[in-house]
Formats: sequence, structure tokens, C-alpha cells
Amino acid sequence: MRVLRIVLTTVAFHGLSMAAARAQSLLDRPPNVSGNWVASPGTVQFNFLHRFTVSDAPLRKVANFPTFLIGVGLPGRLMAGFHYATNSTLSARFPNEWELFGRYAAVAEDFGAPLDLGGMIGYNNASDGVDAEVSVAKRLGAVRLIAAGRYLSSPVDGGDAQFAVAGGGTLRLGRFVALAGDVGVLTNKDEALDEKTAWSAGLHLALPGTPHSLSLQASNTNTATLQGLSRGDSEVRWGFEFTVPITLGRWFGSSATAAAPAAQTMPSGGPQITTPIRQLAFVRNRIEIDAGTTITWVNEDALPHTVTATDGRFDSGLIPAGGRWSYTFPAPGTYNFFCTPHPFMTGVVIVRGGT
Repeated sequence: MRVLRIVLTTVAFHGLSMAAARAQSLLDRPPNVSGNWVASPGTVQFNFLHRFTVSDAPLRKVANFPTFLIGVGLPGRLMAGFHYATNSTLSARFPNEWELFGRYAAVAEDFGAPLDLGGMIGYNNASDGVDAEVSVAKRLGAVRLIAAGRYLSSPVDGGDAQFAVAGGGTLRLGRFVALAGDVGVLTNKDEALDEKTAWSAGLHLALPGTPHSLSLQASNTNTATLQGLSRGDSEVRWGFEFTVPITLGRWFGSSATAAAPAAQTMPSGGPQITTPIRQLAFVRNRIEIDAGTTITWVNEDALPHTVTATDGRFDSGLIPAGGRWSYTFPAPGTYNFFCTPHPFMTGVVIVRGGT
């Protein structure tokens, strides 16, 4: 615990000016290494991971291993939630495994850091102990690589704590498709357990026109807890994972009035900033710039968005999935903006006097 706290505190200053990190779709992570993503404040994340095995003929009996994740994004780049697995093999005493967790996104590439770094601490009822993870991730073109180190309490009475290392990545084949895989190894395996090297592979899909993503996968691990993802066995499990971000502002936030559409401004010769729209959020929802700076918004979601000024000074119109829109801010002032189809998506640009 002390090591995790020191590492996160040391690097936290890199992210002091950034807004909350955004939830990742499955196209940004392999099945067994989450990368410690966190949801936006006010967003409830629901993930359903279902894995199963099929016995040999003639019975061909299907055994199901589902895990549910429910988490809520909090201010300060935090997320709290739980995993619930209805068919756990971690401990014979607890066939239903619970993991209560908290996550922290310390730094992110989206906000100028050289990599993504985060941490997670959880309590697992089946092992009756505290687990922790520190992970780093780096995007290299179409590839995103993730590595993690884990501390695991022993699920065996009187057993020693264990450590695991895991790594993997995703390869984008386009806006809506990615290939993914990972491996994980316990550095000190418990002889009382039949522990194998953990692995997974998946075909990950973004569903066009929605904020959801789907993974078709195979793995030799069971649940989606830190304990479950670190322990492979001799059985191959097939399955899928489906992600559902639920933005509470869609129902409880204030609505906004659309501005009259305005023509896109061409990028000027001045400073340029590019920022993504992802997972129903403006990733940089507060930007401070000098007058004459051009901001380009890139829509990385699978559904269209707008960048619309609340006072009507500019409106991008619908930016399609994969599209981009630029606007040069000519004069000092405060420019509040939102997305017309999703008015809970808001942001502000603060323009200084310039040079």
C-alpha cells in the first residue's frame, strides 16, 4: 500500500490541471488488463463480462462465469465501484465473489503527459484481503500498450501474499475494430493452487451510433477482479464483454439551446491545439489559450457530436464519427460550449489577450 501511495503521489503533479480522465472503450484495452481507466464525474459505468466453458461430448454442458462491474466517476480523477462474479473459483467458501475498489488516474496522455498512469485498491471477500495494482499505458500510433504490477492477498488460509505482472495491448484496425491480447504471470505461485500463466485474446468492436463497445474473447481466467485476472488455469473460456456508460446528466443535467450554425473557420497560422471527443465527453473540457489560437476537436466516438457556443458565436454542426472541426478564437473572453444532441456534454474555452 505504501509503495502504491508513494508512486501515485510522486506523479500526481503532472495531472493537477487536467479534468477527470475519460472512460475507455474496449478498443483501448485488452480483456485482462484494464489500464485503470476511470469514468467521467457523474457517469455510471456498467460492464458485463460473460465467459463460459463447454464440456466434452456427449453432454456438452455449458458452465457460465459472469462478472458485473458497476462504477461511478467522481471528481478528482477518481472512480469507485465493485465487481460481482456469480461463479467464482477463487475460494470454495465463496462461490459468489465481490471486489470493492477505488481507482485513480494520476496522469494521462490526453493532457500532455508522456503516458497514462493509474492505480487501484480493492477488497476481495473471497480472499478476505486487500489487493492493489499500478499500471502504465502508452499509445504508439494504432497500438496502445499496457503493463501492470499487482499485489494480491492469498486466497488460501495462512498463505503468503502474491505478486503478479501483466502486459498486453490493442491494435486498431480502424475506427470501430481492434485486436487485443495480454499475458499475466504470478511471480510466486502457491503450490496449493493449480495456477497457470494467465492469457486472453479478443476482437473488440465499437458499436456505430452508440457509446457502447463489445469484445468477443477467449481466456484461461475466470472473473474480472484483480484476483481472477491474475490466475490462469487449464480451461479455455470463451465469452464477451459489453460496456454501457450511463451519463446521469442526460436525465438530471440542465438543457441548453442550440446556436445557429456557423461556418467552420480555417486553421490560422497561429498556435494550434487538437483535443478529442470521446465516450460522450469533451476530454479537455476547460482550455486556456491566447487569442488567435485554433482549436481542432476530433470526434473519436462512434456517434456524431457538435461543438456549439451557448451564446451562438459558433456551431460546428454535426461532426461525424472520425470527423474533425476547427475554430480560431480571435478575441479574449470566455466561450462556453456544449453538444447539441447531448447537452450534458459541456466545456469552456478561456481566451487571454495573446501576444
